[in-house]
Amino acid sequence: MEPLAAYPLKCSGPRAKVSLVVNVASDCQLTDRNYLALKELHKEFGPSHFSVLAFPCNQFGESEPRPSKEVESFARKNYGVTFPIFHKIKILGSEGEPAFRFLVDSSKKEPRWNFWKYLVNPEGQVVKFWRPEEPIEVIRPDIAALVRQVIIKKKEDL
Repeated sequence: MEPLAAYPLKCSGPRAKVSLVVNVASDCQLTDRNYLALKELHKEFGPSHFSVLAFPCNQFGESEPRPSKEVESFARKNYGVTFPIFHKIKILGSEGEPAFRFLVDSSKKEPRWNFWKYLVNPEGQVVKFWRPEEPIEVIRPDIAALVRQVIIKKKEDL
């Protein structure tokens, strides 16, 4: 379980990555489909140039009642995820985690349910967002394009 500060949204140099930041929940009707899709995206594009960053949150239908350690164990055991799962946070309101408030302010889109996804480029800018029901086929091309840019830039910098 990683604290939020352990993974900056903005990187430069050889560690620069594309990130897909997601508010996750274990007891939601969307859990299976989303965790499996996130695992597939992370396997396909990560971990060198891309990472899924999962933030458990209990603010939508109280669908993440587990403590942080149990959330991580649940996701790893049931879905085989290998991407970072952070401590459980609040993302809405005055108690919202600053990183998530940044995502919301940048995109002008506040999550209305679990599994909202924000695509963040290596410079820390939100470039796109998706609602929970968006299929992986819609998300994949945007991630691929950003990852391609990162790879090209790294080759140019050599």
